[in-house]
Amino acid sequence: MNKEYQLIIIGGGPAGLTAGLYSSRAGIKTLLIEKGVIGGQIVNVERIENYPGLPEGISGFELTEFMHRQALKYGLETLINEVTTIQNNGKHKIVGTTQNNFITSAIIIAGGCQRRKLRIPGEDKFTGRGVSYCATCDGPLFRDKRVSIVGGGNAALTEALSLTKFASSVKVIHRRHQLRATQILQKKAFKEPKIEFIWNTIVTEIEGNSMVSQLKLKEVTTDKISTLKVAGVFVAIGLIPNTNYLKGIVPLDKMGYIITNELMETRIPGIFAAGDIRYNSYRQLITAAGDGATAALSAERFLKELG
Repeated sequence: MNKEYQLIIIGGGPAGLTAGLYSSRAGIKTLLIEKGVIGGQIVNVERIENYPGLPEGISGFELTEFMHRQALKYGLETLINEVTTIQNNGKHKIVGTTQNNFITSAIIIAGGCQRRKLRIPGEDKFTGRGVSYCATCDGPLFRDKRVSIVGGGNAALTEALSLTKFASSVKVIHRRHQLRATQILQKKAFKEPKIEFIWNTIVTEIEGNSMVSQLKLKEVTTDKISTLKVAGVFVAIGLIPNTNYLKGIVPLDKMGYIITNELMETRIPGIFAAGDIRYNSYRQLITAAGDGATAALSAERFLKELG
């Protein structure tokens, strides 16, 4: 038999956990479904230093564990499973997973994004130990150290410029000899003395002991192999929103992000989105939490109006 909830939240990162806290505290029968680890990708961040009220910093695992416990205290139910389908039957919606189906009146989609990975040896091993996907989050950990950025678009140059506030040098590694970033960002990067470019080159392996110590590089036009000594490597080659199962269900932009208004409402009544998965997100911990709170409040109002 399909179990029924007033609200189902898809995704257990900061946006989903905050939404779960707000909705459960409001007395809404809520289920949160997460396909991986409760806390999402941020559990891999060794130190978060830009979240208000935590001057000494905190690990991503610890912070999201606190968020989860706080939401559970107010009655949030959580399930580790993967959502594969959503059926919109008007007043009621059916959320299908790999094991069960659930009936609900409202849905908050907070499934986040997957970072595009290099898919090379050492990347997974050193994630959180020198491999990072967020300079804003982890830049201060590399003060006065040599770091590298992989990528050539707006995200890569924005990250590189951000890292110059902390790192002693920033090597931008790009597989081509021409950047994809806007001209304004390119001009800023070329003028920055701490930034150097390594052109026509790919990273083939990330090496180290307990932390990253060097990269193996290959020059794509000559196949020449070299090594680069760095304390960290930031991967900025794009994001993939977790929205494959949502095509034709909610409006998506050309990159697959969910389109919402400022209240986190999609164009489908009763379906909301929050966090990195939505179009124009800043992809920061604090904005994800804010999105989750907004989505939960909007869902609460929707449920009241539904009767």
